[in-house]
Amino acid sequence: MAEHLSQSELDYPFKLLEYFNGFRVSKVIFSACELGVFDLLLTSAEPLSAVHVARELSTSQDGMERLLDALVGIEILEVEQRDGTALYSSTDVANLYLAKGSAKSLHDMIIYQSQTIYPLWNNMVDAVRSVEGKNQNEKTFGLPAEEVFQAMYRSEEEMLKFMGLMNSSWVLDGHDIVTAFNLSGFRTIVDLGGCTGALAREMAKAYPSSSVVVFDLPQVVETARKHFAQENDRIDFQAGDFFSGEIPAADLFVLARIIHDWSEEKCELLLKKIHDAFCRPSGGGVLLVEAMLLENRRGPVTAQIFSLNMLVQTEGRERPPSQYTRLLQRSGFGSVQLCRTGKSYDAILATR
Repeated sequence: MAEHLSQSELDYPFKLLEYFNGFRVSKVIFSACELGVFDLLLTSAEPLSAVHVARELSTSQDGMERLLDALVGIEILEVEQRDGTALYSSTDVANLYLAKGSAKSLHDMIIYQSQTIYPLWNNMVDAVRSVEGKNQNEKTFGLPAEEVFQAMYRSEEEMLKFMGLMNSSWVLDGHDIVTAFNLSGFRTIVDLGGCTGALAREMAKAYPSSSVVVFDLPQVVETARKHFAQENDRIDFQAGDFFSGEIPAADLFVLARIIHDWSEEKCELLLKKIHDAFCRPSGGGVLLVEAMLLENRRGPVTAQIFSLNMLVQTEGRERPPSQYTRLLQRSGFGSVQLCRTGKSYDAILATR
């Protein structure tokens, strides 16, 4: 495939130019979300002109027209001409994923990508050069590289952005993750670092006979209860620190996008703590949810990009299955099963 791509690119580098412009395409979508374009179009009974959109959103007509045209070009919006006036409307994809009000909205994820991840990636060169492997939180936000979550939670606004990102992720991928394996045999489930409870809710829906608890930092639990609680919630929240404090006993522990944040040493420390915290002497399980790399280093591209993101933002990395298996076995887990979902995140179930 690489040979075919390189041969076709010799005549004219279409694919390279597409890659070069990738950040601009992202910013088109980010900007439209931040301005409220998709929310306005969703609530409108009819297509709108650039003049109308600009007036409603307090932007320039020229700038908005260019933005709307770019969104049409990348097939996020539709356009039709009536009496010489361009009228814009949303596609089904934009209505479902980009407007705030949708049940599957990725709006919070986009805001976090735009306002937090994008600035960090401006310092990618420094992150790659760093022999110490330090993240770029200090250079980007003026916060210590060692305090990963202090940077993410540096204000209530930033905490809400991050929690919104996590919530969007599990609204999108949660069902596939919790059904990757049959977990009905685990009666007590604790989601360590479970944030808003979005994945825990999917777990509770899939396994109604199990009790599900979200365990996270006190300020996260407080914010989750305040901003993300749902009527008739079947999950509970418990505050604590899974590194420095005790963790509640469980039959199954869930670590969703947790292992990739930390160094090998910290991951092993946490997994050994889990190994000793099962409800029953006979043991239990741990479900890791991560974007697994391929052993041959040829992808998936999404996981490779996530791994670079860990370089600029955290202490960790994405890993291939063999590294997760070794990490789990060193921590005392015997049986390890892997499931690639074909989407953003994969599942690894290990039992003792």
